[in-house]
Order: sequence, then C-alpha cells, then structure tokens
Amino acid sequence: MAGTKAGGMKAAATNKAKYGAEFYARIGKKGGQNGHTGGFAANPELARIAGAKGGRISRRGPAKKAA
Repeated sequence: MAGTKAGGMKAAATNKAKYGAEFYARIGKKGGQNGHTGGFAANPELARIAGAKGGRISRRGPAKKAA
C-alpha cells in the first residue's frame, strides 16, 4: 500500500506506536529549530545589489536584432 493515503495512515500509526504519540511533533520541532532566516531575506537591499552584479556579468552575448 505504499504511496496511498491508507498506507500513510498505517505508517503514521506504526510510528506513533513505536516512538510515542508526540513523534511528529518532535521531528517538526527539529526542523523548526534548524531554520535560520538570514541573508537576502534579512536584507533586501543587499539582494538588489547582488542581482545587479549578476546581471552585469551575463553569460549571454549582446542582444541580436530579429530579421
């Protein structure tokens, strides 16, 4: 039943029986603690500057006129 809704519910029941009712809460907590929002999300002006630099060093050649 792999890949079906019923199979998923059986797997969830098995995980809860083996590892406790808080199994999914614990693994979700680990994911939440692991996230660190920073970089461009914290500084949109830096993202704008970096994007401009990337645009200037395009690997495409100059635009050609269509015939």
